[in-house]
Amino acid sequence: MSASSAQVKASGAAPLLSIGQVLARLTPDFPELTPSKLRFLEEQGLVSPARTGSGYRKFCAGDLDRLRLILSMQRDHYLPLKVIRSYLEDLDAGLSPTLPGGATPGPSMLSTVRRLTRDELLREAGASLTLMHDAVSASIILPAEYYGENVLHVLRALVELQRSGIEPRHLRGFRAAAERELGLIESALVPLARRKDASSRAKAAEMAVEIAGQLEVIRSSLIRSALGRLG
Repeated sequence: MSASSAQVKASGAAPLLSIGQVLARLTPDFPELTPSKLRFLEEQGLVSPARTGSGYRKFCAGDLDRLRLILSMQRDHYLPLKVIRSYLEDLDAGLSPTLPGGATPGPSMLSTVRRLTRDELLREAGASLTLMHDAVSASIILPAEYYGENVLHVLRALVELQRSGIEPRHLRGFRAAAERELGLIESALVPLARRKDASSRAKAAEMAVEIAGQLEVIRSSLIRSALGRLG
């Protein structure tokens, strides 16, 4: 962070948020976010909140956007922190970096995360209420008061799959497969999980994202190989 932005934050030129206020704004879309993870991201140099005279962290609007970007890159691209850090450093230097594979962050990363009601979700996805109910019944989508961009992408995919004759009920195995992968991740994290300090919990959360990303690479490769046999 530049010295000028730090001075602006410290001067109180813009409203500053406590950790609790940051969590209240971000956890609806990033439920895995905890105070310990916020502190861990700060320890890793990815975000630099201001401090009060008593040492309390205070986050500005820019910090909130930066956290939203970091969390979106983890959730949507399974990127490890070292890759995210390099990307942010390029952004701070005024460059226009791309993510691994040539992807660029979508609007949901760089702007305020949207929260959609069920009716808004159905309208934007072009989905029927029946399809939504079927997706919830198949545990592809979890019911909620508001839905984020990720659920919108899932529902749009279900709309397209339905046109090919693939219904949510045909995807029930996906939830079971996801649970099996979760079991693998939890097993790998047992050594860290046994530690009770906040830093270890935050590191475990970061490792979980990285392991999930590696599993995604293998899954995608297996599917591409299987598709090759269809030709």
